[in-house]
Amino acid sequence: MTSRPNEADLIRRAQLGDRAAFEALVEEHGPGLYRYGLRMLGDEGTTQDCVQDTFLHAWTQLDGFRGDSSLSTWLFGIMANLVRREYRRRSRRPTAELSDDVPARRTDEPEQEVQRSALLRALEEALAELPPDQRACWILREVEGLSYEEIALVQATTVGGVRGRLARARESLGLRMERWR
Repeated sequence: MTSRPNEADLIRRAQLGDRAAFEALVEEHGPGLYRYGLRMLGDEGTTQDCVQDTFLHAWTQLDGFRGDSSLSTWLFGIMANLVRREYRRRSRRPTAELSDDVPARRTDEPEQEVQRSALLRALEEALAELPPDQRACWILREVEGLSYEEIALVQATTVGGVRGRLARARESLGLRMERWR
């Protein structure tokens, strides 16, 4: 039985033109980029286009990837630039629903399901009202699990800038979600 190649090996092979290695990287990183894009843009078609453009850019520029950051951080940076470009092209739209990623739990209590749905809807509305830079930082940290350093690279800011944006986002969300505590 062969083991799965590690990411560094896949990157090296993809840099040499190995399409199968690049496809493995796409399969690994595509879902996270899609979740991020959908929450930022709120539109499946535009998100799919941005993810595709991210990987097209990555394929054509992969020889320039030096590994100073993780591949994930590099890809999120490309995606963040495309999202910013899309923001400049159109007016702000609502974010994708968080409930898409939250599996429904079977419960004997319909009231709990109603309350859970209302809570997620309230959070989605609160996220949609955040400025894009705060929303992006919150999604990258709380949903995608990136470190402050990785978010700083993706958002082209400092770690202090990330901390500030997250603090403001959490404060705004906390105020909006107060009744749910």
